[in-house]
Amino acid sequence: MNPSWYPGDDVVENSNIYQMMLRNGFVDYNKFWKWSATEKAIFWEQTIENLHIKFHKKYTSVLDSSEGPEHARWLKGAQLNIVDSCFQNDDDAISLIYQAENGSLVKVSQQSLEKYVNKIANSITASGLKPGDSIAIDMPMTLEAVGIYLAGIKAGFPVVTIADSFSANEIEVRLNITKPKLLFTQDVLMRAGKTLPLYEKILQAKPPVTIVVQSGQKGLPLRKNDSFFHDFLLDNDKFETCFQDPETTITVLFSSGTTGEPKAIPWTHSTPIKSASDGYYHHNIKKDDVVCWPTNLGWMMGPWLIFATLINKGTIALNYGAPMGKEFGAFVEHAKVNMLGVVPSIVRHWKNTKVMEKYDWQSIKCFSSTGEASNPDEMNYLMSLGKNKPVIEYCGGTEIGGGYITSTVLQPNIASTFSSQALGGEFILLDENEQVSKQGEMYLIPPIMGLSNSLLKRDHHEVYYKDNPTYKGMSLRKHGDELLKLPNGYYKAQGRADDAMNLGGIKVSSIQIEEVIKQLEFVKECAAIAFSPPQGGPSQLVVFTVNNSSSLSLEERLSQAKIIIREKLNPLFKVEKLIDIDALPRTASGKVMRRSLRTRS
Repeated sequence: MNPSWYPGDDVVENSNIYQMMLRNGFVDYNKFWKWSATEKAIFWEQTIENLHIKFHKKYTSVLDSSEGPEHARWLKGAQLNIVDSCFQNDDDAISLIYQAENGSLVKVSQQSLEKYVNKIANSITASGLKPGDSIAIDMPMTLEAVGIYLAGIKAGFPVVTIADSFSANEIEVRLNITKPKLLFTQDVLMRAGKTLPLYEKILQAKPPVTIVVQSGQKGLPLRKNDSFFHDFLLDNDKFETCFQDPETTITVLFSSGTTGEPKAIPWTHSTPIKSASDGYYHHNIKKDDVVCWPTNLGWMMGPWLIFATLINKGTIALNYGAPMGKEFGAFVEHAKVNMLGVVPSIVRHWKNTKVMEKYDWQSIKCFSSTGEASNPDEMNYLMSLGKNKPVIEYCGGTEIGGGYITSTVLQPNIASTFSSQALGGEFILLDENEQVSKQGEMYLIPPIMGLSNSLLKRDHHEVYYKDNPTYKGMSLRKHGDELLKLPNGYYKAQGRADDAMNLGGIKVSSIQIEEVIKQLEFVKECAAIAFSPPQGGPSQLVVFTVNNSSSLSLEERLSQAKIIIREKLNPLFKVEKLIDIDALPRTASGKVMRRSLRTRS
């Protein structure tokens, strides 16, 4: 595998990683990474300095592992609110650029954004919520969403984030787990010229009191006690930050595991430091850089985008339309985006349609790709759109706060491979016999800044640590990804080792898919798998079905499967194929052998 991009001396010497290496006397990157993983307390203390994290009361120790790595405490003794670290640039610096569909570019200064956040914080507080009560956000990534998210955290109200693409049923599941007192949403979604009801869908989920941002629809009837955002918003733009312990929950995000109910993962005030660290080192975000990543607050890359950009004094770039067509290409050009993040399936569409080729993307310094396995041809094509700029392959998880494996701008860029374990952390690969291997399941070696230490209504130890092997006497933390270490020291993703999959950049469990498919009359039992095409690229959803007697054709059954997944789970999840099977292969204990099914797809 030949590199597609080599870093020039100017790129290396001006990179944030290189400056950190010089500070600590390193000239070899791999030795520097190993130091960062071994001397974690020193590395993270220096990183906190590099990021200029603001404290109301400074920590007594950056890392306390006295109760073991599973219960490590970061920033012990500190008092802070991570939102304060999002406003460190000049007052007139641009913190956010946005563009609504068919609208013009709007630039928001840091001072304006901070005052806006303060108005919302005052409004939430005045609504009668008590400290510790949570609010929820289910809306697209807009100026209002960013403001509400930061305001909730600044005022001490944990923010529950839910993707706007989820069905009413999935929204209700998440509301029942978290019990927010207030929910923020939007009247409708505008997607490629289509108007999709959002508030109407939210009502089917039996939400709490709901505040509705109007995006243009007039005369929308609201429930009693619900209100429009412009009526809810107070004028007071002064607000005293609520300072908290670093272990205090600021956000609850959802990630599917191997059971039907999604995992509710709390982020604390220390989690965004991991996000910002990855932005600083691996994505090389610098002051006033413009960062664009089509995403949503319901997926971890939404909060990641906010913290990784603002803590590094960058500019968040939000395009309100779909990232598939010419409007998005023009936005990237006119906003002068410096770092553009993607999901690989988007790049496949760009390559097939050639829709982005007429735009000038020379402002881009690097791309980043996450959410799905990528295809080398498509990633090389993406590089060409930026006139040969590197793609930072990036893989992590909601329960990590960022990535565990990634790339750097110091190393040659090889399409669809990872060049480094993420700075400040370490993992090993174990084969089926739990032996260290070049190919196998990835296990994290805690502690690492950003790792979750609790789950809502679930046993955190049982999910991540129970019955895991050890390595050189150290505890290992399960994550579920499989990797291959290449002869050159780089890594390549090999999919999931557990029953979870990534579809359209969203993590979902096989169980969730199967519970919906089993509602079809012709299905006796089924098993869902994510199939990776031989040429690489995003996973495809394949469902094996053991059928009841039915007169329906395969095409009719596939159509029904697509419809029920779209309506009851997520319209972004597309069933590519149904495969009839006489019986599902099972282990002696009755567990479906999905690895066996993958070989048949």
